[in-house]
Amino acid sequence: MTKKEPEQPAHERPTAQRPAQERLSAAETWRALYRYFRPHRWVVALGALCTLIGAATGLAQPLAAKALVDRLGSDDSIAGIILLLTALVVIGTAIESVGAYVLERTAESVVLAARRTLIGRLLRLRVPEVERTQPGDLMSRITSDTTLLRAVTTQSVVSAVAGGLTFIATIVMMGLMDVVLLSVTLGVIVLIGGAVALVMPKIAQSTERAQEAVGTISTALERAFGAFRTLKASGAEARETAAVQAAAQEAWRHGVRSAKWQAVAWSSVGFAVQVSFLAVLGIGGARVASGAISVSTLVAFLLFLFYLIDPVSRLVEGVSQYQVGSAAIARIVRAERLETEDVTEPDRRPERTGPAAVAFEDVTFRYREGLPYVHHGVSFDIPGPGMTAFVGPSGAGKTTVFGLLERFYDATGGRVLVDGRDVHEWPLAELRSVIGYVEQDAPVLAGTLRENLLFGAPGATGDEIQDVLVRARLDTLVDRLPDGLETLVGHRGSQLSGGERQRVAIARALLRKPRLLLLDEATSQLDAVNELALRDVVAEVSQEVTVLVVAHRLSTVTLADRIVVMDAGRVRASGTHDELVAADPLYGELAATQFLATPA
Repeated sequence: MTKKEPEQPAHERPTAQRPAQERLSAAETWRALYRYFRPHRWVVALGALCTLIGAATGLAQPLAAKALVDRLGSDDSIAGIILLLTALVVIGTAIESVGAYVLERTAESVVLAARRTLIGRLLRLRVPEVERTQPGDLMSRITSDTTLLRAVTTQSVVSAVAGGLTFIATIVMMGLMDVVLLSVTLGVIVLIGGAVALVMPKIAQSTERAQEAVGTISTALERAFGAFRTLKASGAEARETAAVQAAAQEAWRHGVRSAKWQAVAWSSVGFAVQVSFLAVLGIGGARVASGAISVSTLVAFLLFLFYLIDPVSRLVEGVSQYQVGSAAIARIVRAERLETEDVTEPDRRPERTGPAAVAFEDVTFRYREGLPYVHHGVSFDIPGPGMTAFVGPSGAGKTTVFGLLERFYDATGGRVLVDGRDVHEWPLAELRSVIGYVEQDAPVLAGTLRENLLFGAPGATGDEIQDVLVRARLDTLVDRLPDGLETLVGHRGSQLSGGERQRVAIARALLRKPRLLLLDEATSQLDAVNELALRDVVAEVSQEVTVLVVAHRLSTVTLADRIVVMDAGRVRASGTHDELVAADPLYGELAATQFLATPA
């Protein structure tokens, strides 16, 4: 099996670089929050109104209790007041329940919208961005981070607003009853509230680190399941298990730290109310004894004090949820800032106008700043149709030619032309619609065989599918599969052999009816019989299509119309097989080692 050419040292590949983890400012966080919140602002306002109405019915209860205590000392009936208290409790609970449902439903809608936006954006990322970011971490942005977004976009906002307004209303009512007792209460709350404010940033920091650890778990699992047979064959289960468990332990550690600070915040609320109660009970009792206030006033004030637990709790909950959600928002915003491609589908597929012409004009390229150049002034001209092969030692830059044609990467210098037009001038979707590409790894996606064949040409007919099955030598495979084209091929095509996966990839590219066909080691895993058959298919296709082939096995390209020999990022020679054997020492050596020429 031919290995993928390592055009960069492993330690310098873009995947080794992680995106910068810059923190968002408060203003940026609020702008991002409002962007998710804005489409649902009126529904959230309705939920907040229900919450406030429920809170208002609660505020009326201490006043009704005061009236009840006052009547206990007289002969007046208390039945009406008891009925009023009961009605306030029932109505308040019902309205708050409606508000809670509205907010929860809206929160789910916010999460859905965020996931749709992220999915659409992440699948349009440029290839270098994906190579710089761990796939598992990107997946965690869509799953766990958007789940945390639920709390901050509705619960946090509504809890903070409703709690703040209710807190103010409660304080006003308490002040109307007795300013001295209110001063005692506020003094205790402010003192303990300052301590809570110091805790909140720690919650955000711990939550963000916990979410990053969750992303690491996803990355580690994706790595393990992506090479599951290699993992088994290498006896690496214990080591990979330890790696995943270490990431899980890290997530647990930061999650526990966040929970610890949240517990401190919540317990501070209860502690503040209890201390306030004791202080108000002592001072209030003295004021009742002195005749400054009545017993009913003290009872109502104590009820307001206990009722103050709810708005203060809402405020703490809102701020706490905001700290948790802001960490998720920061990670989501960073994902949204990754560079994407404009792959808007054209209104219609361009009419087929014959084979494409390809040219490189003094092209230079490197993957990023600071890395060595992969191409050093590569130039060639391929008019088409016909088959052109690119050969040379590993690391010569052959596969990079295909990456530049597909605009997976942009050339650092020079020009890449298709049909005499710079690839940067082509609409990206239109450019790729004329290209069929078979990668070296020949990826097959989970799903049915039919879904894989139609992946690049969803509108293909049954006759067209049958034709490519015969041409790619897949018809016998389909005949022996239990469900034919509807057979599931497993994760990454695990139910197929390497050669079968390559034939599926070739059939998928042919079904696309491209004007330019790129084959990167497309027959490296085929046996000699199937390789010969597919070589004939490629030769047939090259009569009408421009075919570019990267090959280490020269047996697949000896009949190519032209062969381009690359070495160290440069084109050193081009010609037919016989011309190059005679004229180019490097090609002659490659041919001799594969018994396709007599050693010089």
